[in-house]
Amino acid sequence: MARRHMARNASSCRNQKSRFDYVAKSSRPMTALEQLGAFVAQAGAPSARLREILALHVADIVGAWIASLRTPEGAALLRWRAASGEDAVPGSMHRVRLDVPTHCALARLSEVDDIHLASTTTPGAIVVPGAVSVAATLRNGDPDALAAAMIAGYEVMVRFGQAIDGPQVLYRGIWPTYFVAPLGIAAVAARLLDLDALQCAHALALALVRSAPGAGHHNLSTTSRWLAVGQAAETGLAAALAARAGFTSDLGLLEGGYLRGVFDLKPNLVVLADELGEGFRLEEVAFKPWCAARQTMAATQALIEVIESEIPGDAITQVTAFVPPLHRRMIDHGIAIGNRASFLTSLPYQLAVAALAPHTAWDVGQAHASVADHIRVFMDRVAIAPDETLLSRFPSQWPARIEVVASSRRYERTVTDVPGDPARPFNRDAVRAKFHRLAGPAIGPADCEQRLADAFGLLSGNTDAAALLRQVEEIAISHPSLASVNPKGSEHRRR
Repeated sequence: MARRHMARNASSCRNQKSRFDYVAKSSRPMTALEQLGAFVAQAGAPSARLREILALHVADIVGAWIASLRTPEGAALLRWRAASGEDAVPGSMHRVRLDVPTHCALARLSEVDDIHLASTTTPGAIVVPGAVSVAATLRNGDPDALAAAMIAGYEVMVRFGQAIDGPQVLYRGIWPTYFVAPLGIAAVAARLLDLDALQCAHALALALVRSAPGAGHHNLSTTSRWLAVGQAAETGLAAALAARAGFTSDLGLLEGGYLRGVFDLKPNLVVLADELGEGFRLEEVAFKPWCAARQTMAATQALIEVIESEIPGDAITQVTAFVPPLHRRMIDHGIAIGNRASFLTSLPYQLAVAALAPHTAWDVGQAHASVADHIRVFMDRVAIAPDETLLSRFPSQWPARIEVVASSRRYERTVTDVPGDPARPFNRDAVRAKFHRLAGPAIGPADCEQRLADAFGLLSGNTDAAALLRQVEEIAISHPSLASVNPKGSEHRRR
């Protein structure tokens, strides 16, 4: 396949004549997908401020991506890619259609990737590895094009997540990130493929008809959950390639009854187009301060603050956590050995770890063969209650309140925003510290600092997508548990 370098500056508006002339001639309003297609096609280099925010998210996701390589699920994903692409040549379209699902799934399974609360989507884990993989294949070294594609991907994923009311539908069994992943990668790939606005709209429509609600709740180390979300991302790449080849779809899907009839979803079309291209949802995306379900973090942060200012963790005899009612269903449970998700989503466990073993919060694997007795005893001291008063700014904020009893005294703390939220934002130092905690165990401190510099340099042109992807691949095959997986898709001799 011929590769093109598709540089463009922020003020360019290519393919103007072909954008939506047929709409103007018919004098009808543009559909939501047409408006989003025009936005993706015209996406240019972000402002200096937005580029700096994006650079922080890129570095954060790269750290999560590297950390996940050490997990059993990560090794399984790389084995799947090797088995699925024995003849796939690196840099080929065949190979990138395996790279996108593999690397998006790796970053997402980390459970320490970024999150947009009001949509309950985790866009960075899909957008960043997806954009890096596609740009590497296209040999597109233009940092402005890469940044524009990532901004488009973030914007499309978050807006669609809000439009389907992600915070509510999650508890109906619809996984918002899984549902919108095809749309996010369709936007990323369409922008990097230099599609015009009409083609971008069709790419989004083609992706939307392939969106699925969920992947079930099977969470053992052999779960296909992460493979499923990776393949959802690859569906978006297929949609963009199909649109480039001339395939079309129904651009009025959102205005018609498709989502209502198939999924019982009533999309909010205003959210999809409001201030599109003027206000950017990336500024609302939060960093996770440690590895856990975000629904557990406000209560955990509240306990951390009580311990830091008041009492030692081992003196605590009772904790009552008050959480938004929807969250209680997800986080009020124990743990099961072999079920990684049970550790990540259990608020009693997360509170016990915060009090007695805080270093455990950085363990992305969470593959514990056993749990210490003192952790289980602490978990038994935790009660969780729903609190309607915490919903005043939900879903933009996910607060929690705790009451702690220690040495016959009672302490109380409410946390509305955790470190990494837009109200308590991460800067470069915070991202660097998190990167070292996550990636350091996999690659060591010296390599960690170099990989971090490369991640920060991606959007400034100091490194390119192909080099960054190659570095991740090299880390993968250097780890003992992955020594049998060759990034070229064949078996790699053990050393």
